[in-house]
Amino acid sequence: MRRSSSGIQGEAGTRKALHALLLALAIGLGAWLRVDFLVSVSHHVTHDTKNYDIMVRQLLEQGVYGYKSIEPNAQVTPGYPLFMAAMYELAGYETRDPYPLIRFVQAGIATAMLGLVYALGRLVAGRWTALAAALMAAVYPPFVWASGGVLTETLAAFLLMAYVCLQLLALRRGGRWLHLLAGAVLGLTALTRAEFLPLIALAYAAQWLWTRDWRATARQLALGACGLAIMLSPWVVRNAVTLGELIVTSTQQNPFAAGTYPDKNYADGLVDRAGKSQLEVARERLRVGFSEHTGEFVRWYTIGKLDYTYSRMFYGAGHEPHYPVLPVPWELRNAYHRLIVGAGVAALVAMLRRWRHPALLPAAIVLAMSALRLLFVPEYRYNFTVMPLFIVLDAAAAGLAWSWWKGRRAAREPRPDRSKLKEVQEG
Repeated sequence: MRRSSSGIQGEAGTRKALHALLLALAIGLGAWLRVDFLVSVSHHVTHDTKNYDIMVRQLLEQGVYGYKSIEPNAQVTPGYPLFMAAMYELAGYETRDPYPLIRFVQAGIATAMLGLVYALGRLVAGRWTALAAALMAAVYPPFVWASGGVLTETLAAFLLMAYVCLQLLALRRGGRWLHLLAGAVLGLTALTRAEFLPLIALAYAAQWLWTRDWRATARQLALGACGLAIMLSPWVVRNAVTLGELIVTSTQQNPFAAGTYPDKNYADGLVDRAGKSQLEVARERLRVGFSEHTGEFVRWYTIGKLDYTYSRMFYGAGHEPHYPVLPVPWELRNAYHRLIVGAGVAALVAMLRRWRHPALLPAAIVLAMSALRLLFVPEYRYNFTVMPLFIVLDAAAAGLAWSWWKGRRAAREPRPDRSKLKEVQEG
């Protein structure tokens, strides 16, 4: 017997309600973990945070934007320092500690990122896959711990996820405003973490691969670039007027220079550093290293840095007592991270083979950022911003595997004899 249309609609409504309830529970769990973490532990203040604090107070009190300097400079991009400055003013930093406010606002941002994980999951694979991704992200420990650190990670990850969602939406639906908005959000992301600036070229390369329409792709790229330029222009103009230089992001050279020391052996004595700038030392180290220590440098600039970056999760800025997030023994604290990364590698291969799948864009971003970071010093914290993409890719690959298994199972089941079925119905 056929079910009535009202019965089918009622069943669909029940499933939607269940889905909404489960999503609310996942995000609610994520919010509770982040707030409970903030109020349950004593938070450490890192060296980078102390430098940001000096910089922000100098900016608010003297109007000088300079990192580790009393003179204006462009050592770091202004996204996070300006966020901090706004929080300092709201907190009344002259008489109150602004860090608690920053941490609670970041907990809110980290919770909102769960919604973006869900949104990206919906765009690439469907609502139940998206729900699984949101739950995985809700209990991923670094996403909880990072909210306690006065560092760029939480804000940068949120902005990157917002950009990827908007960019994929723009590529799928078109429309001038979506492309402009995606470019503007990428601008905000680059002003927070400069390494994400090249993603605009990657996104529209994927669009050309999907459509093979270079004229339409060029028009869309121009719109995205306009949004990006609008967001970056105040910073570029400030640098031109104040510093007399064309600086799009920042002038910091230390991460590149520090990346030239295999296994972070900063006392290897490979070249004489006396009287040379960081960039000059880095160039000489690369020349000598790849010509005279080829195997060591090739290993370091490939699997060495990748292993260092992804082998362990980011533990935040530090806190006491330890907040485990997941109820597992301490010795298994890194297993969940390794599982996500390991499954993510398999998911990357699967998505690259299915290059017409919308998950190609987040997969390409993970690969591009992993390759780009080979140029710089590896840190566990550098895997943080791409972990939401890993989680979405894992969930999407699992959804594809489930659909494949269901299809194979249905194909193996014997088909009903239509003549006998008709006799039963008539009888």
